Amino acid sequence: MATVPQHDHETLKFPEGFLWGAATSAHQVEGNNTNSDWWEWEQRVQPEEKRSREACDQYNRYEEDFDLVKKLGHNAHRLSIEWSRIEPEEGVFNQEAINHYKAELKALKDRGITVMLTLHHFTNPLWFAKKGGWESFRAPYYFQRFVKKIVPELKDYVDLWITINEPGVLMWGSYLSGKWPPQKKSNLASIKVLWHLMKAHKKAYKTIHKLIPNAKVGIAQNVQSFTAFHKHSLIEQLGVIFSDFMTNHIFFTFTKGRHDFLGMNYYFHNRLKRNKGIMPKIVDVSAYSKEVSDMGWEVFPEGIFNVLTDFADGLPIYITECGIATSNDDRRIRFLMQYLQEVYRAIQAGVKVKGFFYWSLLDNFEWADGFDPRFGLVEMDYTTQKRTPRPSALVYADIIKNNGIRHHLMKFLGHRVHVDEVLEVKDLTVDGRG
Repeated sequence: MATVPQHDHETLKFPEGFLWGAATSAHQVEGNNTNSDWWEWEQRVQPEEKRSREACDQYNRYEEDFDLVKKLGHNAHRLSIEWSRIEPEEGVFNQEAINHYKAELKALKDRGITVMLTLHHFTNPLWFAKKGGWESFRAPYYFQRFVKKIVPELKDYVDLWITINEPGVLMWGSYLSGKWPPQKKSNLASIKVLWHLMKAHKKAYKTIHKLIPNAKVGIAQNVQSFTAFHKHSLIEQLGVIFSDFMTNHIFFTFTKGRHDFLGMNYYFHNRLKRNKGIMPKIVDVSAYSKEVSDMGWEVFPEGIFNVLTDFADGLPIYITECGIATSNDDRRIRFLMQYLQEVYRAIQAGVKVKGFFYWSLLDNFEWADGFDPRFGLVEMDYTTQKRTPRPSALVYADIIKNNGIRHHLMKFLGHRVHVDEVLEVKDLTVDGRG
């Protein structure tokens, strides 16, 4: 007798208390961050269209944005504060800026939102950069002084602390590729920078725990998945192991014992192929008709399952960033469905994933790429500063409302499916305000 194929219509439920939110960073959304090294570099090097200018003007419009966070059903939000606003001159702290960030964080808490706060997200005070930035052996001490000042001021409003965002990316962008300020290409400088970032995290971790004994502190690490182009190539497989350790594990290894949770940003899947030379190279997957984002990054949902299971060593994990740059919101919806299913499967496999923060809440300033990449659940009109939630924001809201993926949302894995065919949009519609 033939067996009847089973078709499960149950909601893919996430654990009780799971954090659902989106993420931003100060320089990318606030605007007019005039005391930072990035602002100075933009004015000196970048064309007008790739300067941050007012960005999303969130420094003045945070109440409006946090209303959107609440209306879209998010129960958590990740954001950062700007060191260069708080300490615009060495050793001189701006209490007005500190009070502003207190008001921002209080606004989130007043809306019942769990707050994940990042203390350093790429940008530095200009005075710090002029002293050598992260190359300076004094850099960890300057950062620790900032942490000692700001943590007592904000501790009543923060649930989870991120000391440093993507230290490896900061090292790569600024000291290996030379695309970001100070645009220096030096292997020696990059090693010094990474070492000082490790030291800064350890000092910050110790300082925060001294001030708040039960604090939850970690970093947000850019993790990438790697596979060999030829499965049976020993050289390519060794390249995968080496690349995985240097990209994903080295910072955690040298700061072991200084993490209460693992924060993981996931965007990249890399296929390594032997070419000329000893080490295999990353393949340009666009040449093989693989689906990529508007920034050329491969869409590979299985990769997030792979990195999550690789890090399943007992510590809680928060996916602190994961998103897609696309001007086609249908693709963003499919992205959410595909990637969140893989997160669900990782949880079923025993990985302690405690939260997911989509990047990003808003379209924003994407560093050296300017404003062209569109990551947001909420569309930005930069001329009027009007915010308009996209259909993907409503799909995400439905997932949050049900703490899981309802079966009929699987329709969104097809093409050109309208939100109102699947969702009760009358309950989830959000009016963007300019």
